[in-house]
Amino acid sequence: MLLGGGGAAVVLLQHLAAELVAGREHQRVGEPLRVVVVDPVDRLGTRPADRTWCSWWDVDDPVLRLLDPCVTARWRHLEVVDRRGGRRVLDLGRLRYVMVRSEDLYAHVAEQVAGLAGLLEVVHVAATVTSVVTGPGSVVVTTPGGPIAAQVALDSRPARPVRAPVTTLLQHFRGELLVEDDDDGPGPEGAGGRGAAVLMDFSVPQPPVGVAFGYRLPAPDGTTLVEYTEFSPAVLDDAGYTAALGAYRSSLGLSGRAVVHVEQGVIPMDDAVRARTAGPRVVRTGGAGGAVRGSTGYAFAAMQRQGRALAAAVVATRAAGRPLSAAAIAPPRPYPRRHAWMDAVMLRALADGSVAGADFFLRLFARNPPERVLRFLDGATSPREEVALMATSPLAAMVTSALRDGCSRWWRRLGSVR
Repeated sequence: MLLGGGGAAVVLLQHLAAELVAGREHQRVGEPLRVVVVDPVDRLGTRPADRTWCSWWDVDDPVLRLLDPCVTARWRHLEVVDRRGGRRVLDLGRLRYVMVRSEDLYAHVAEQVAGLAGLLEVVHVAATVTSVVTGPGSVVVTTPGGPIAAQVALDSRPARPVRAPVTTLLQHFRGELLVEDDDDGPGPEGAGGRGAAVLMDFSVPQPPVGVAFGYRLPAPDGTTLVEYTEFSPAVLDDAGYTAALGAYRSSLGLSGRAVVHVEQGVIPMDDAVRARTAGPRVVRTGGAGGAVRGSTGYAFAAMQRQGRALAAAVVATRAAGRPLSAAAIAPPRPYPRRHAWMDAVMLRALADGSVAGADFFLRLFARNPPERVLRFLDGATSPREEVALMATSPLAAMVTSALRDGCSRWWRRLGSVR
């Protein structure tokens, strides 16, 4: 059973379908895997254009091949723009930065599920969850329409963390999908000029605390996603987003373009500790399971890792004839433990002004290979690579932030003991 039918749930269904197709000849006829999705919105049915996911993948990564049918655009070259408008072109080497629109992912997964009749049965229950109770052999979820029982529940709804955060910022944004003119620049694989794909543009005005940047992603279908993003303590009001995004569009020469879609959101960035399970029959996924990277707000790649691990474990457990349980299928940590500590240090440095966010990111890209920086932002670097990255950061400020973070945690522990 899936509690919540958003991105994490749909990604899991995609990987379940892939696992079942890969092992089709080993599946027992007449025993399809039945998945109940409990959520007020049926995304596979309605396929709303409710978000855009961007992430980077190695060209040979099986996840990229799985995503390929619903990728809107991909780039090998990206630009980073400094505070004065200077441009640095990043060659991503073996990585590709890809854009996936929600409506395309939902439609693709719905098609996958429909093609697996007899192996996979997905049932949507349009309801909210009022309680979750674990019994000796099942988990029972109560909804206004009645109880639903299952062997396990995979819960992606917001959940209270195991340990409350010490430092919290918000990644908040507004983006517009624009229709561009034919002379607006080269396609996604191009670099340079107004038509280039821009990963981070720090020439926008910076907030007193945190960092702000814009980005511009032109797609082959003649549209461009232009977005204004902040990592800061509080969201803006409607007028604030309108002014910030309008100014950025104007700086790109795109003020007169037609807007076909608007998206806006808030993603918590914090150093809280989140559990991967909530009892013997409940597994937490998505943001509830720690998929959001604390220092960047990125989550899509971690959701893919979670979904792939969960799907493989579910299919393997069933194939072995064993009952499903949280212990049997819970995925690994979405990020290494050392990255949680680095996130905490970075968040504190941004929140207390020890480092200027724009200068910090620009420095990383200027002094490291682009692939190393992007894989670090995704939590996929080795300790050796991380030492090299730390050597190019503002060491004095980061060491000070690390000491402050350590002291604050020590005092909190001391207070809890008392």
